[in-house]
Amino acid sequence: MQITYADNNVYITDAHFGLEQTLDCGQAFRFAKTPDGLWRGVVGRRELTLEQRGQTVILCHMPRDLFKSVYYRYFALDMDYDQILAVFSADETLKQAIGMADGLRVLRQDKWETICSFILSQNNNIPRIKGIIARLCACFGDRIGKDAYTFPTAQTLAALTVEDLAPIRAGFRAKYVIDAAQKVAGGIIDLSALETLPIDRAREMLYQIKGVGPKVAECILLFSCSRFEAFPLDVWIKRVMAALYPDGLPVCTTGMEGIAQQYLFYYARNIRLKSQI
Repeated sequence: MQITYADNNVYITDAHFGLEQTLDCGQAFRFAKTPDGLWRGVVGRRELTLEQRGQTVILCHMPRDLFKSVYYRYFALDMDYDQILAVFSADETLKQAIGMADGLRVLRQDKWETICSFILSQNNNIPRIKGIIARLCACFGDRIGKDAYTFPTAQTLAALTVEDLAPIRAGFRAKYVIDAAQKVAGGIIDLSALETLPIDRAREMLYQIKGVGPKVAECILLFSCSRFEAFPLDVWIKRVMAALYPDGLPVCTTGMEGIAQQYLFYYARNIRLKSQI
């Protein structure tokens, strides 16, 4: 990976960092591709504009210090995907999956935003999830641009009622969002501990939130806590496992099962299993 700075932009050159595959694979819901091919979204209190030129990702109008302190971690640029994918490639199916999505990276997102987002993702499709989250931010976040808003804090949402959330059209999920906000704001869910607790204890902590079951908990742990052993199981991954790995994932994925899951998810949804299962 090569990182350079020029003209108030950050240039990241890496064969394993693709905006399309990373930002539109179902792990993050606040990015959209513009008609001119740029990607725009909000991370923290900043609206981001990103551009892909070949194997180079450009973070536009990005101060160097802010990139180093916030966005280097957010995009998980400390992770050596050359090494990870070389290990995964010992398995032929994973090697094929990587070839279809070699620009995919697992992000490190804000923990509260990830909890709330994956509660809202239940029994939902990506366009609708994005719409609900956009309305949530517009109604209860802080405006930071013409059409850009921060994600509302747990403290803000904890003071609301289910009726207050009616404008975001979240349906049955609204009561789970309120419960999650109250438990995070009240300290019942210790966000900082989710990274360091033994993973079974971290799961149990998340299960205290109404509406959070195994799949949502695994997504939270994987996409915000870098718990790469977390392995979300949805309908597509269950099909992958039944068809290709009935005896479990290969040994080469040990400790990185969640990263392997992302490649297999992309593979299943877009290529092989559409015709096989």
